[in-house]
Amino acid sequence: MGYSEPLPKRNAAPVTAAERLVSLDTLRGVAVMGILVMNVYAFAMPLAAYYNPLIMGGADALNMGTWFFTHLFFDQKFMSIFSMLYGAGVVMMMNRAEVRDAPLTSVFYRRSGWLIVFGLLHGYFIWFGDILFHYALMGMIVFLFRRASPRILITIACVMLPITLLINYGSSFYVEELQTDVAAIESLQSQGAALDEQQQEKLEEWQAIRVVFAPSAEDIEAEVTAYRGSYVEALAQRAPFVAFMQLNLTLVFVVWRVGGLMLLGMALMKLGVLSAERSMRFYRRMTLIGYGAGLPLAILSAVILDAHQFDPLFVSRYGGIPNYFGSILVAFGHIGAVMLMVKSGALQAVVDRFAAVGRMALTNYLTHSLVMTSLFYGYGLGLYGDVPRIGQQGFVAVVIGLQLFLSPWWLRYFRFGPAEWLWRSLTYGQRQPMRR
Repeated sequence: MGYSEPLPKRNAAPVTAAERLVSLDTLRGVAVMGILVMNVYAFAMPLAAYYNPLIMGGADALNMGTWFFTHLFFDQKFMSIFSMLYGAGVVMMMNRAEVRDAPLTSVFYRRSGWLIVFGLLHGYFIWFGDILFHYALMGMIVFLFRRASPRILITIACVMLPITLLINYGSSFYVEELQTDVAAIESLQSQGAALDEQQQEKLEEWQAIRVVFAPSAEDIEAEVTAYRGSYVEALAQRAPFVAFMQLNLTLVFVVWRVGGLMLLGMALMKLGVLSAERSMRFYRRMTLIGYGAGLPLAILSAVILDAHQFDPLFVSRYGGIPNYFGSILVAFGHIGAVMLMVKSGALQAVVDRFAAVGRMALTNYLTHSLVMTSLFYGYGLGLYGDVPRIGQQGFVAVVIGLQLFLSPWWLRYFRFGPAEWLWRSLTYGQRQPMRR
């Protein structure tokens, strides 16, 4: 029997055009555009107005109607899809590395490390609502589950997802007690009493929580003033909030919600759902069940939130539950609808444009922040707090239209979007060929 040397491992390299999945690219393009529909509220208004439409716009029919429509079809829905796609990407990278017999772990963690850097730069210096930092962080964790079976991945995801609700429920009672204590302390303070160290700490704690949980009119005015001001003023307003988000949001929301959805996405990829390998009948049922079960929950969510005037304590305890789960179901409906379009060949020109947007998802996502902050912040047009919700959606429509046109045009001449090119070059430690 002859002896042969084992074949050397191939070097890791970016995904080639032939290895791309149109279904994933299209879904990613749809998701990144859908995310902008909700993100524009946080670009254009104080964060409190993102959650509570009464804060800016009031009970005006057009304001509430716009909020209701976006809450029904977009709120948490496309972020859920994007989280699932990140998990699906982990499985796809693993499969591709095995076919190539190329190393994966070191490449994946370098890739995630650079994405954390991008997220930090984006969050602190451009816009506070960055998701790149959190996605990269959670990606490093879910990567450890890449070889688990779909059943195990789905089981773990189902255990993780409700934990955020339990944390919110428990913390709402602590916040309520803190509010009561602070009211008593402020009463003493108004009477000229000296505060002890513990009382002072409670006031400082409430100040940090209040801006996010229950901002006063003064807090909202300060936020508007800062973002209508200079770049330095916006940075001073943004930086402490980004630090707060990167710690608290990670522990309360990202680990459980985003992590759970990433694991779910890994399972769906292994089951052939996100790669459009299932039957048309499967995707029709997925669409009908997703919308049929999810939209009523989203409607219920909107009704009870409005009935309770978007009270933060009520939202933390009960009000967020219907849409929390309904958004995942509606996301399944959206996924099923996109897969039907991809498989049927219907509206192929539209599918191709969304796929191009998806291939440049990082570039397009960062462009959203650059364009929107230039429109709304003081160092740009300074429209912050002045444009109603329906007007904000007009800006969204223009940006989506431009990116649906520009992304295919760019990819006719270049292999990657600019941000994707930089990310890949840093990940693989060498300049990647850019031009086709």
